[in-house]
Amino acid sequence: MRQIIFILGLLWALATPASDNADARRLDGLFGRSTLTVATPDAKLHPFKVWVADNDQRRALGFMFVKELDDDAGMLFIFPQPQPISMWMKNTVLPLDMLFVAADGRIANVIENTVPQSLQTLNSNGIVLGVIELKAGTARRLHIAAGARVEHPAFGDNLKSGVLRQ
Repeated sequence: MRQIIFILGLLWALATPASDNADARRLDGLFGRSTLTVATPDAKLHPFKVWVADNDQRRALGFMFVKELDDDAGMLFIFPQPQPISMWMKNTVLPLDMLFVAADGRIANVIENTVPQSLQTLNSNGIVLGVIELKAGTARRLHIAAGARVEHPAFGDNLKSGVLRQ
């Protein structure tokens, strides 16, 4: 019964028209927030405010139906254990960049400028623990590529030391 109520609440929230940061307010009601930094090979640090998709329901919802996204905003999908990950763009109306992140925080694969609403499978091409979705064009603009590092409690030494994910 709880799952039905949760799904009905999500459907109602998704039907709410977007205006004046309505997307951000709706996402704040459904996801926790965190911050992360991407360190690129050119020695620059790029901070992002991310919503955290840390369970099956949140990972399934992601950025579906979101029409606006700030340049420094994104979503961090965290999975229970490192594994090959496949994503798609069903019901996602914004093009996105996807960063597939290994457990040690290294970006393993970047897929730029995804096609909105596409059912094409987008693969990690390796074992990863998370995926970061950003506004399309961000990876190119900030020179984020495979090999860059993500600083967040979900990755690296924090994972090994048992620190809970933020």
